Amino acid sequence: MFKQVVPINQQRHANKKIKEVTGFGFSSNFHIAYVTTHEFVRASAIYPLVFIEDKDKDQFRPVALLGLDAGENLFVDADGKWQASYIPAIIRRYPFALSQAEGDRYLVCIDEESELVSETEGAPLFNEQGEPTEVIENVKRYLSELQQMDIVTQDFCKFLAAHNLFVPLNMRVRQADKFKNISGCYVINEERLNNLSDELFLELRNKRYLPAVYAHLTSLAQVERLVSLKDDSAAKSA
Repeated sequence: MFKQVVPINQQRHANKKIKEVTGFGFSSNFHIAYVTTHEFVRASAIYPLVFIEDKDKDQFRPVALLGLDAGENLFVDADGKWQASYIPAIIRRYPFALSQAEGDRYLVCIDEESELVSETEGAPLFNEQGEPTEVIENVKRYLSELQQMDIVTQDFCKFLAAHNLFVPLNMRVRQADKFKNISGCYVINEERLNNLSDELFLELRNKRYLPAVYAHLTSLAQVERLVSLKDDSAAKSA
C-alpha cells in the first residue's frame, strides 16, 4: 500500500495537496491490515482477527484478515468502494504514517507516490506563509492517538506471549469445490486461557484485556465470511 514514504517538510511539500478520499482502490492488494486492541470489538464483527509474528522485532502483531490469499482484499469492489461498515484505522490514515526518529520522537510522513497527493487538487499541506495547515494538524492528532493505541496493543501482545497463550492457526475451509488451509498466523489458545491461574486471569481483567481476548476468539468465525466473499468474487469473474 505504501510505496515512497518520506517525512513531511515545508521545503519539499510546500505545493502538495491532499485530495478527498473517494475510494479505497489503493488497498485492493492489501490482504491484511494491522489493528489495535481499541478496534477489536468493532472489527471482530466483520473480519477474522489473528496475530502474526514479527521475527525481526521478536513480537506479535494483531491483524484483520481481508482476504484468503496474498494480494487480495475481498472488501474493496471494482469501483474502490469498501464493502463493510468498519474500515481499519491503518487504512483510514493513508497516505500518512508515523516514523520513529531519535528517542521517543516521531515524524509525520506521507506516501509521495499516492494518488491522493497532488499539486493541483485538494487541501494544501502548507499555507502561503509556509505554515502547516489544519490538514497536518488533524493528521498529527490522529496519528498521535493511534500511536498511544499501538503502545497498549504491544503490551497486550507481550502479555499473551509471555504466558504462552499463542498457538499457530491451522484451519481448513471449503472454498467452492476445494479445501483450503489457512496457516501462517497465530491465535489465542482457549484451553490455556481457561487454565490460567486465578491470579493471572485477574491480571488480564485488571489490564482491561478481556474484551480484546474474547473479540479475537469470536472473530475467527468471520473466516466463513471471507470464504463467501471469495466464492462470490469468483462467480462474478466467471
